[in-house]
Amino acid sequence: MSEDHTHVQEFFGTRAADWDRKFPADGPAFTKAVAEFGLRPGDRVLDAGCGTGRALTALRAAVGPAGTVLGADLTPQMLAAARRAGRDAEGALLLADVARLPLRDGVLDAVFAAGLIAHLPDPEANLRELARVVRPGGRLALFHPIGRAALAARQGRELTPDDMRAEHNLGPLLAGSGWDMTSYADEDARFLALALRRA
Repeated sequence: MSEDHTHVQEFFGTRAADWDRKFPADGPAFTKAVAEFGLRPGDRVLDAGCGTGRALTALRAAVGPAGTVLGADLTPQMLAAARRAGRDAEGALLLADVARLPLRDGVLDAVFAAGLIAHLPDPEANLRELARVVRPGGRLALFHPIGRAALAARQGRELTPDDMRAEHNLGPLLAGSGWDMTSYADEDARFLALALRRA
């Protein structure tokens, strides 16, 4: 396991039990983002870096009983918190690294990723792995329940032009990873970038 993985697991592992209590107001933002994602009944969707599974209920509602919902996370404590919250009833939870997903090529219609991109050790390669498991024309949502400026303020750091999530950086990053960005919203109350898997 790389130092990146160890750091991510340590950071989130110690915070898992209180994660939902710390951010109680995020639920509506997740629901709205999933609604804008354009999922259809019967779709197969992965919540990549699902954490405590806050998106799983909305994803299940979007794809319906005929759809498939998977949640993958690197941190066992986060998945345990998702199970305690009963969110495993909405989809299958996988202890997995999104950099090496245990899924076949093109098996999914969509990937939803909340807060994930900042924790990827090799963003271009890791986004390419997400593209690998999505069919051509499938969808990607990169989401955060608050925008870049609000998040930087929360974390006590300056927002700089080299921020990977800035539109002028994220578009080329996605393009180099097999995705075409179709919309970009960076507002105080949310960050949501949508992309389509290139054929």
